[in-house]
Amino acid sequence: MAGGKMSARQKMINLMYLVFIAMLAMNMSKEVLSAFGFMNEKLETNNVSTTEKNNRAYENLATKAAEQAAKFDKLNKQALQIKKYSSEFYSYLDDLKLKMTADVEDKKDYESMDKTDFLDTHFFKGDTYTKKGQEFLDKINGYRENVNAELGAGNKFESLINNRFNTNEETDSDGKTVAWLKYRYEGFPLIASITNLSQMQADIKNSESEILNSLLGGKLEESLSLNNYKGIVALDKNAYFAGEKVTGKIVLGRYDATMVPDNVILNGQNYKNIESGQVIIDMPAGTIGNHDIKGKITFTQDSKPVEVPFESSYSVIPEPGDAVVSADKMNVVYRGLDNPISVSLPGVSDNNLKVLATGGNLSGNNGKYSIKPGEGGIATIIVSATLSSGKTVNSKATFRIKDIPAAMGSVRDQYGIVRMPKSGLANSPISAGLPDFEFDLNITVQGFKIKVPGELTIIVEGTTLSAAAKKVLDKAQRGDIINIYDIRATANGYNLKQVLPVSIELTN
Repeated sequence: MAGGKMSARQKMINLMYLVFIAMLAMNMSKEVLSAFGFMNEKLETNNVSTTEKNNRAYENLATKAAEQAAKFDKLNKQALQIKKYSSEFYSYLDDLKLKMTADVEDKKDYESMDKTDFLDTHFFKGDTYTKKGQEFLDKINGYRENVNAELGAGNKFESLINNRFNTNEETDSDGKTVAWLKYRYEGFPLIASITNLSQMQADIKNSESEILNSLLGGKLEESLSLNNYKGIVALDKNAYFAGEKVTGKIVLGRYDATMVPDNVILNGQNYKNIESGQVIIDMPAGTIGNHDIKGKITFTQDSKPVEVPFESSYSVIPEPGDAVVSADKMNVVYRGLDNPISVSLPGVSDNNLKVLATGGNLSGNNGKYSIKPGEGGIATIIVSATLSSGKTVNSKATFRIKDIPAAMGSVRDQYGIVRMPKSGLANSPISAGLPDFEFDLNITVQGFKIKVPGELTIIVEGTTLSAAAKKVLDKAQRGDIINIYDIRATANGYNLKQVLPVSIELTN
């Protein structure tokens, strides 16, 4: 369209052609902007889902660390450090995204988010970076370096982490070398940059997930090796009368009937009483006092003998005079709940015990009972039995009856003051719980009151916000504290006397 002389008519045709191309580019731009917005929505939804999955994995690892400190405590500490780095970096990106959209009235109007000014001025100053731009680079580099350092040099995730959080120079379409920050963020529409940050948050969450799965999976593979097994002495009981035989079994931690040992040494002697992979114990109890059971089981693995040691002990005691009664949870029982009670008497089988109760309804058998207290203040368990010698034993234990303590209102399993967006509160059920309570309770919220600053209190029936509650919530502003109080709830069908309120600070 250039060069040579052109008529006025040809110039007009060329001009109209350019305008037409510009209009097509404008329409395509709007579609692309919307596509970025929809992609960002999907990423943010997936990030929430991955966060919940990661939290469950962290809880699982913490439980394993509490139960098997030698095996999982170091892994748990390593995972918590990864979680700390990830949470700090993720929150930094969240704050940056909030700043980027602070002046955008409609957060869903992606076609209006075509400006490039925010990051162009926030990150860049001529050919150099602003302090905020350098800070952004430092955050990415710091996260990459911290995670790799925590996992150790040459770890299996080093290449993946380096690629996901790489800030090396890029090569543009003209073959020129361009600084990473300029290549990825300078001159891009606002919604494109927001989506880019959401993708980086997804990389954080996915990296956490893969590392957690590797930590747990690697320990599982390790546990399947016979070198990490210990023999378990499982006696029929841990205390015996003088003259009785000690009976029980010695098994591996991962029992397999096909794993028959080549040799068993028990208390220094070869032992041959083996059935279905189990070493059957049948020997005299010995004199009154403590006795050890120890030795080793030998298996063949990869054509080599593998020795699995075992060790335990038992006590030979005289006939008892009193029963042993213990509360499974604590030295009190709670009104409205079935409180588990264990009753045992050394030397007497559970089905030969006679167990009664006052102050509540007793149910159960064979050493495992539950008592549901009444309106009084004391519950008593009475135990009687006849020993093999013909002697009768009577004993009792007394427990205080207490009401279930005050529960705590919650949103998304969070208590106290919870920070969340308005849309999250509108769609989240109100719950209640007792985080430090020893019982597993099925707590159901019946209703509550919601107070929005400057608006009338709304009474809600059920667990989710009613239409009236959502209407007043719509009037709340970012930073407002929404109070959920007078929460009515039941625990295992029992009306809770008090549920503490929960407050929500709106983040948008």
